[in-house]
Amino acid sequence: QGQVDESGGGLVQPGGSLRLSCAASGFTVSRFAMSWHRQAPGKGREFVASITDGIMDYADSVKGRFTISRDNAENTMYLQMNNLKPEDTAVYYCNARLPFNADHNFWGHGTQVTVSS
Repeated sequence: QGQVDESGGGLVQPGGSLRLSCAASGFTVSRFAMSWHRQAPGKGREFVASITDGIMDYADSVKGRFTISRDNAENTMYLQMNNLKPEDTAVYYCNARLPFNADHNFWGHGTQVTVSS
């Protein structure tokens, strides 16, 4: 069965950087729409960034600071996060899906990102 596993979270100071990874197994990321979402304390899950067919999309709150990418050979998706702000603190989740096949929609367990001085 397909699954994804996030890693790379941690504690950083404002202005710092982190690189998150989403390793996929049981499917190939090149055939899926891949995305990152996050959930801050007391708030709902929000969209962060996505990549599909080489097209990237970003939430306004992270545009210019975050970069999403995909390495097909490694079957892994990445999120490079620069100039981190306290409001970026959240659990970050990886998602993989086939838009027209509801049976192929996978979520990871999340990785914690904390931005604090």
